Amino acid sequence: MSGSDGSEQFVKTHDFVRPKPYDKPYDKPHAKPYAIAGLLVAAFALSGCGQPTSQAAAPPPPAVTVAQPVKRTVTDWDEFTGRFEAVEEVQVRPRVGGFVNSVEFQDGAIVHQGDLLYVIDPRPFEAVAAQAEGQLSDARAKVELAKRELDRGLNLVQTSAVSEQVVDQRRQALQAAHAAETQAEGALQAARLNIEFTHVTAPLTGRVSRHLVSPGNLVQGSDTGTSTLLTSIVSLDPIYIYFDMDETTFIKYSKLWFEGKRPSSRDTANPVQVTLAGETKPSHDGAINFLDNRLDVSTGTLRSRAVVKNTDLSILPGQFGRVRLIGSAPYEALLIPDAAVATDQSRKIVFVVKPDDTVEARPVVLGPLDDGLRVIREGLKAEDRVIVNGIQRARVGAKVSPQTAQAPAGGKAGDKS
Repeated sequence: MSGSDGSEQFVKTHDFVRPKPYDKPYDKPHAKPYAIAGLLVAAFALSGCGQPTSQAAAPPPPAVTVAQPVKRTVTDWDEFTGRFEAVEEVQVRPRVGGFVNSVEFQDGAIVHQGDLLYVIDPRPFEAVAAQAEGQLSDARAKVELAKRELDRGLNLVQTSAVSEQVVDQRRQALQAAHAAETQAEGALQAARLNIEFTHVTAPLTGRVSRHLVSPGNLVQGSDTGTSTLLTSIVSLDPIYIYFDMDETTFIKYSKLWFEGKRPSSRDTANPVQVTLAGETKPSHDGAINFLDNRLDVSTGTLRSRAVVKNTDLSILPGQFGRVRLIGSAPYEALLIPDAAVATDQSRKIVFVVKPDDTVEARPVVLGPLDDGLRVIREGLKAEDRVIVNGIQRARVGAKVSPQTAQAPAGGKAGDKS
C-alpha cells in the first residue's frame, strides 16, 4: 500500500511482514562491516571446537605396606578340648554313728589334712571304753593269779605233792588268762578308736564342699559305705586335665615316634600348654602323665591326661580348657601376620607385590599359629613382598605404591585403612 506521502510501506500478508525496497540510498543499512565481524566470530568458534578439553589427572597408585615373611624354627602344636578333674577326691563319711554335736569348718573353704570337720557325741563310746578298761584290768589280774598258781605247782611237783596233770591244768589256765587279756586289750583299743572317730577330720588338703548334715542330726556310721555323707573334699594343686585324642592324631604321633622325631607320651612327659575359657594365650603349663590302653570304639578317641600346676588355686575341677600338645619335630618355616591372609571362596590367598609393583593373588597352604604369626606351608618364598596393611586397597593386576614395614613380629597385625 502507498501512504498519503507517496512512500512505500511494509505490506502485511497473513502472519508475516514483508519488507519493501527503499527508494533512497541513504536509508540502506551498512551490512558489510557486520558481515565481516560475524565471520570472525564463527571462525573463532570453529577453531575452539576443534581443540580437545583437558583431561583430569590420573590418581596415584594406592599406598600399601609390605613385608617379607619371617623365617624361623617352629614346632607344631595340636589343640584339644579338655576338662579338669581333681587328682584326689574324697567323700567324708563318719565311721561311727551318733548325734552330730558341731560342724567345725566353713563351707567352701580350704582345709588341710587333719583339720577337724565334724564332732559326733562321744559319750556312748567313752562309756564303752571305760567298760573295756575294766575288763582288761580283770584279765590282767587273772593272768597274775594263774602265774602264781603255776609256779607253786611246779615247785610241788618236784616233791610229788601234786601230779603232773595239775601242773598241766595250771599251765593251760595261764594261757587262757593271757588270751583273755589280749581280748580285753583289743576291745579297749576299739573303744578308743570309736572315740577318736567321733572327731571327723579332713583326710587330705583341698577345698571342702558345703556341710550336708547340721548339728543335732543323727548320722549312721560304718566301714561298708552305708554311712551318712557329710561333705566332700577335692585337691586343687596339682590338677588333672583329661582330653580325648582322635585316632588320626594318635597314628601321626606313633609315626613320629617310630621315625625318632617325637618322643612317645607313654615314656616321656611331653609338655602341654593350657588355655582357660576367656583367655587368648596359654596361661598354665603341664605334662602328659597318662594314655589309656585302648581307643574308645564308640568315639574313636584315646583318653589322655595331663597334670597341671595350680599354685594360685584358680582352676576348679569341672572347668573346660584348651590343651596344646607338641605335635611335630622342630622345622624351618615362613610366617606372616594372620591378618594378611584372605579367603577366596574355598581357598586361602595372600596378596604379593611383584617387582613391577603390581598385585598378585597367591594361593597358600596354612599351618598353625605360632606366637601370633601364621605358618605358611606352601605358596610363598622368603623374598616375596606380602601386603600386610592396606589389603582392601589392593586390586589384582593393578599397581600399588609399596612401603616396606619392619619384619612382622609376634602378635596379630591390623589392616589399617
